[in-house]
Amino acid sequence: MNKIIKLLEKNQGTFEKISQNIYLQAIKDGFLNAMPVILFSSIFLLLANVPEVIATGLGIDFALPETLTEWFNKIYEYTMGIVGLMIAGTTAKNLAVSMNRRMPDGKVIGETSVMLASLSGVLLLAVSKTSEGNFEAVNMDTRGLLSAFVSAFLTVNVFKFCITHDITIRLPKEVPGTISQNFRDIFAFSFSVLGCALIDIIARVAFKVPFADILTQVFAPLFGGVESYLGMSIVWLLIPMFWFVGVHGPSVVKPAIMAALIGNTSENLELFQSGEFPHHALTENFGNFVGELGGTGATLVVPFIFMFAMHSKQLKAVGKASFIPVLFSVNEPLLFAAPIILNPYFFIPFLIAPVVNVVIGKLFIDVLSMNGLMYVLPWASPGPLGLFLGTNFDWLSLVLSVVLIIVDILIYYPFCRAYDRTLIQEETEKTGEIEENYYNEESEMVVAENNETEKVIDTNKGNRILVICAGSGTSEQLAGALNEAAEKDDIPITAKGAAYGSHYDLLPNYDTVILAPQVKMYRDDIQEDADKYGVKVIIARGKEYVQMTQAPQEALNFVLKSLNE
Repeated sequence: MNKIIKLLEKNQGTFEKISQNIYLQAIKDGFLNAMPVILFSSIFLLLANVPEVIATGLGIDFALPETLTEWFNKIYEYTMGIVGLMIAGTTAKNLAVSMNRRMPDGKVIGETSVMLASLSGVLLLAVSKTSEGNFEAVNMDTRGLLSAFVSAFLTVNVFKFCITHDITIRLPKEVPGTISQNFRDIFAFSFSVLGCALIDIIARVAFKVPFADILTQVFAPLFGGVESYLGMSIVWLLIPMFWFVGVHGPSVVKPAIMAALIGNTSENLELFQSGEFPHHALTENFGNFVGELGGTGATLVVPFIFMFAMHSKQLKAVGKASFIPVLFSVNEPLLFAAPIILNPYFFIPFLIAPVVNVVIGKLFIDVLSMNGLMYVLPWASPGPLGLFLGTNFDWLSLVLSVVLIIVDILIYYPFCRAYDRTLIQEETEKTGEIEENYYNEESEMVVAENNETEKVIDTNKGNRILVICAGSGTSEQLAGALNEAAEKDDIPITAKGAAYGSHYDLLPNYDTVILAPQVKMYRDDIQEDADKYGVKVIIARGKEYVQMTQAPQEALNFVLKSLNE
């Protein structure tokens, strides 16, 4: 086991490079930017279907007025129905942000211009017109996602080429900068759109279908392979494997299958609404509520095992501090405080539990005919509740949740018990005192500093704080702790949590950034972004970060000390 861990540690740099790939980042961040639209539309789908489902379950003859149901569905169709177009724009914008870090001095890709060009390109690649001259809605939704990526990537690279080589229209210096920028982008915009138009012509002449339909046919075997038992097992083995060595696994793995995750969710809903069986297991929330039940590693049961079945003071304390966050799939307090990350005792259950979960979950769909998930719900929804709602109130989902909890307890318990015995021995040797060591970013153990810090702060600088983590779960917790302590001590500090990728537009409004350990691989990129606006970057490490989410005064002292350095 130790040999495997050493091998993973040795290749950690390679894994981090994969997660830092700007194209994968652009896809992930593009979906993140569009997630409010996806979640909003899903609410109205639930409203349109929930009353009828509840009435059927209670044996009541009730249904919403048809006009109201149509209105709910219209809102869904006018939001989720064009999500492919939205993703084309958000992906292009995020790729342009990353590309600008690599541009020569004085040369910048216009984010708005590439968004507009990408939107035009995806229409050419994916959308046809009816005989009456109207746009067809087909391929504007999730079926157009792959075309969206092609359009976004082509557009940004064409812009980069044109701007780098000064292929532009120059106006006199007296012309205002905003107008000059628009003229400078004309050639880049034109070549981008014409490139997509050329690809579209080739597709329609050679295959008699829009480019989007060709991609669907080409990638169908890939998606079909991923949705197999083996394919899904590999996906949910890789995610915790990367996390175990300190690399945020979903950021590495999920972008490659994101189109399938969202597309299958939409197809499940269409199948359900047409009276057919929603059979797709590979969906966005299947991973959240089954494979990652309680967070990466399927750790929902672990805090409860620690609290009720372990004897170590350390594990009992960790369980009490982490069980509420883990209920909402925020398991960083558990990962860094136990710790689970790079702890040989947890290597096997952390990797195996998610694999077993997805296999069991897929069996429930394939064999027992449980509905596949058909709504996109917030990833932080409690797993059993999210699974019940996402399957349109299928009672088998409740049975599945119970089975998964029992199986995960059986998987984790022996390893927790072995680790517990080790800690009990250490605590006995140290007269019951838990040694406050923790894992830092160099995989070493360091001692947490709890010294009181003089509460001195320049009220004109540094007091607007943005905390950045992978999914905005722990960052919101730390921001809340900071706000609580600052209000109590009457110190002019305000804090907000954000996910990496959504921070680009927020940075100009803040003075200081606190970077969580799970996104440490993006440190250089965030530093470069922050330097543009004179924003200070503070790096939080391992257990230090976790402790601060639960200790407002400690969090405030840490920030004040960092600001005064």
